[in-house]
Amino acid sequence: MLSLHYFARYREQLGLDHEQLAWQPELTTIGALRELLVARGGCWAELTAKNLMCARNQELCNPSEPLVDGDEVAFFPPVTGG
Repeated sequence: MLSLHYFARYREQLGLDHEQLAWQPELTTIGALRELLVARGGCWAELTAKNLMCARNQELCNPSEPLVDGDEVAFFPPVTGG
């Protein structure tokens, strides 16, 4: 099982802040997971944003990051500070 979390504008666009997704062996990377989610259609296209940030088990990573059953994945827009 994967635990997925959506933050900021992604949470607003998708209408949910988290979900559980059954593990699938073909989900070898965060990029593959992202493609699966985008394939849902409609508002899920929001996850195609080039500047989308992601984290695996609370560590920033990129889409090539490998996934394993039990991972926690978060998607969020870039953050800025001042």
